[in-house]
Amino acid sequence: MADADWRHDAATAVLFLTRVPVPWIVPDVQDRLARSTPWFPVVGMAVGAAGAVVWWAGAGLWGPLIGALLAVAATALLTGAFHEDGLADTFDGLGGTPDRERALAIMKDSRLGTYGAVALGLVLAGRVAALAALGPAAPAALVGAHALARFSSLPLIRQLPYARADGGTGKSFAGGVSDRGLGAAALFTGLLTLSLWAGAALSAWLAAAAIVLVLAAWFRRRLGGITGDTLGAANQGVELAVYLALLA
Repeated sequence: MADADWRHDAATAVLFLTRVPVPWIVPDVQDRLARSTPWFPVVGMAVGAAGAVVWWAGAGLWGPLIGALLAVAATALLTGAFHEDGLADTFDGLGGTPDRERALAIMKDSRLGTYGAVALGLVLAGRVAALAALGPAAPAALVGAHALARFSSLPLIRQLPYARADGGTGKSFAGGVSDRGLGAAALFTGLLTLSLWAGAALSAWLAAAAIVLVLAAWFRRRLGGITGDTLGAANQGVELAVYLALLA
């Protein structure tokens, strides 16, 4: 039973964070969502690895810029642009009004507004440009950055309350990250990034931590906590910050 539990928890993380199917039926998916969070960095590593393969193929045929563009497109395709959508919704809501309730309502609107479009365009362009500039280091950057970006959700879920009273994508995770799960995810992500980046790993972690702290303060002040969209925004911010730290 224990073996089945961890497999189902891991599969739940895959089903939630990506569009990739798993070859077995996962029971009680909704109930497993909170328990699946320690697997987020592992799923991120896999998504980044797929992007790394695409970068390698694209860069070999057409150069690093096209490779970077194709890698970003591939990772967005694998995840259904899940985190990109959260980024756009977050900036539409928080940029569109100073009122908390109105901001939360805007974030639930599926239409893309000016603030969201600008934020999404800038972050996508930044990711492509950074990966192109990283050159041969881009594949390792993709693997580690995607893992670290998914890990960034865990301290936010652990420390901040859920902002919506009426439920939402992130409601199932509220308070669902245990100390043991957080520690296991941090250990995995730390060892992975250290093996990939060696001396640059500390800079990448510091950049990621800075983004998480700034966004946590912003989300708490403006919304009183987090939503699923804000976790997507944090993911995107951390990924870009890691690329820039590795470049620097």
